[in-house]
Amino acid sequence: MEGVREALAVGGMVLGALFFVAGSVGMLRFPDVYTRLHALTKADNLGMGLLVVGLSLRAPGWQLVLKLVLIWIFVMIAGAVSCHLVAREAYRQGVKPEQGGER
Repeated sequence: MEGVREALAVGGMVLGALFFVAGSVGMLRFPDVYTRLHALTKADNLGMGLLVVGLSLRAPGWQLVLKLVLIWIFVMIAGAVSCHLVAREAYRQGVKPEQGGER
């Protein structure tokens, strides 16, 4: 049973790290500020959640799990607020979303 728990913990942490990498690649590859913000916030929030799940499975007590969940919630709130502020400022400055099509 302990081996399964450890495997799930490591799997969650590795998947979380992969989502962080995917969000970073999206930030570098996507064409405009709006899609970059989308890539960063969605992938990073999911990556953070998977990291919290992985770390929670290895936590010695529920107090640490509660702290990890609270950190995840605060990171999601901060990410949503900062994404909204950046997108609103870009919109106010007249930055248009990139239209589809090949370059």
